[in-house]
Amino acid sequence: MEKFETILSQLNKGDNAFMKELYGADAVVLKKQADRYQALIDTFKSTFKASEGVLFSSPGRTEIGGNHTDHNFGRVLAGAVNLDNIAVAAPNGTNKVRINSVGYPPFEVDLSVLSVDEKAFFTSGSLVKGISARIKELGFTIGGFDACIDGGVPKGSGLSSSASFEVLIGAIISHLFNDGKLDPIQNAIIGQFAENQYFGKPCGLMDQTACSVGGLVTIDFEDPAKPIVKKVDFDFVSTGFALVITDTGGNHADLNDEYASLPVEMKSVAAQLGAKVLREVSMDQVLEAIPSMRNKVSDRAILRAIHFQGDNSRVVEQVAALEKNDFKSFLSMVIDSGNSSYMYNQNIFPVNNVEEQGVSLGLALSSLVLKGEGAWRVHGGGFAGTIQAFVPQHLLDKYVSTLEHVFGEGACYKLFIRQKGAVKVEL
Repeated sequence: MEKFETILSQLNKGDNAFMKELYGADAVVLKKQADRYQALIDTFKSTFKASEGVLFSSPGRTEIGGNHTDHNFGRVLAGAVNLDNIAVAAPNGTNKVRINSVGYPPFEVDLSVLSVDEKAFFTSGSLVKGISARIKELGFTIGGFDACIDGGVPKGSGLSSSASFEVLIGAIISHLFNDGKLDPIQNAIIGQFAENQYFGKPCGLMDQTACSVGGLVTIDFEDPAKPIVKKVDFDFVSTGFALVITDTGGNHADLNDEYASLPVEMKSVAAQLGAKVLREVSMDQVLEAIPSMRNKVSDRAILRAIHFQGDNSRVVEQVAALEKNDFKSFLSMVIDSGNSSYMYNQNIFPVNNVEEQGVSLGLALSSLVLKGEGAWRVHGGGFAGTIQAFVPQHLLDKYVSTLEHVFGEGACYKLFIRQKGAVKVEL
């Protein structure tokens, strides 16, 4: 715990090494972030009548390799980005968690009742309760605390604001009550548990892991109960490229059937080969069995199985390229992954609305601007929403102006991969 006067004096110096790791070296950006923390501290002071506390930051995440591979126990490559959720928090000596999030109604969670409440599904309070319950089950200490949170990971951006929130809460409990002893991967698994059991939403572990660990991480879900997580040693900032996520718009409301069809169709091909998921079979087995499968599963299911096998193997090759500092080969594989999603996985636009193809249009524009000098692919679930591009600095302004000319001002998020995950901010 530090006095807010001390924290603010450090923030206002404008040349803090920790802040540069979170947000980069641009003086304008650093000033904006310092002002953001100061505003949140002021809110915390006025709301909870406190003079000291602790600062926290939890990044959003981007999927970089392995599109729709996790649900068939495959591999993924993901990274933490510099858009983050931040918090000011302090123990309050009670058995209640009190949270004020900017732009949302305040809420409380009573830690004396930690059982699952289905009536509270899909609420932030249920996540806080689930995280607290699981941390306690694992033998750590929990306690009441006050927190003010500012969400800088935009909802609907495909950068996983919910996972960032989950591991932010885990980091707060870890540092306020357990001397920061909660391992980042353990924090991610706890967040996933809370989302599955207390929030009522099935999810994999990629989002929480990338947000919690930071940097680039590759995750192997071959044993989903014990995923293998490896941090990839690569300095993205040194490449001189920007990572640009563009929101192409589109209606997500009617896409549940589209999303659900992906794992179902992939697993239907696996079943034809005597397996539960595609991770248990090889590309050669899939190709060999196509003639006998075509009257039992759809051609689209077979194409999606081909995508899985290709993208699952490609993650290994992408990681190897990064570890050898072969960024050019990595970019080539990003394009290959995107083409596979388009041609085989077919999650670029919904079949019931072919007139609206924002993702397709965004990818076409990206190709026109970046061909030979960058990379582009669908981002996340697909069908509508966001695309991802790796853009060299000399084309950054042209790329953003081209995409925002079509999708509107503010549609592009210029990002970088930050090395720190969900952390206590050390000024």
